[in-house]
This record gives sequence, structure tokens and C-alpha cells, in this order.
Amino acid sequence: MPRKGRGGKRKRVCQFCVDKIAVVDYKESNRLTKYLTERGKILPRRISGNCARHQRQVTVAIKRARQVALLPYTME
Repeated sequence: MPRKGRGGKRKRVCQFCVDKIAVVDYKESNRLTKYLTERGKILPRRISGNCARHQRQVTVAIKRARQVALLPYTME
């Protein structure tokens, strides 16, 4: 139970589990951009709130989307 005044944050839930998405697709670039920082880095699991299974799939999907130029490697 979080204490009052200590900034207790609620644990985020995996949006892929909530939406019942079994496999993350690299072609959904709009969904994948939510898991990138403004500089183009992949957000870690503790910040994005993904479960371990979906975080691994997101990482692979982002790397594949970058390979076929759907997402940039870096943002300026």
C-alpha cells in the first residue's frame, strides 16, 4: 500500500495483454512509436509497463520496423 505524500505510483499494465494481442506486428508503426523516446531509444519495461513476453516482442518489432524504414533509428 503506497504511503500518502511519498509519490506512490501505480504499476502500469501491459497494453498488449489488455487488448489481448498475442503477437506484436512490426507493421503497426503507430503503436510502436509509443514505446520509443523522443530521441529514438526503446523504452525499458519498467517505464512502458509491458510484461516480459511482450517487451521482447516489442523490441524485435521495433528493430524490424527500423530495418524496413518504417521507424527511424534516431530522431533529431
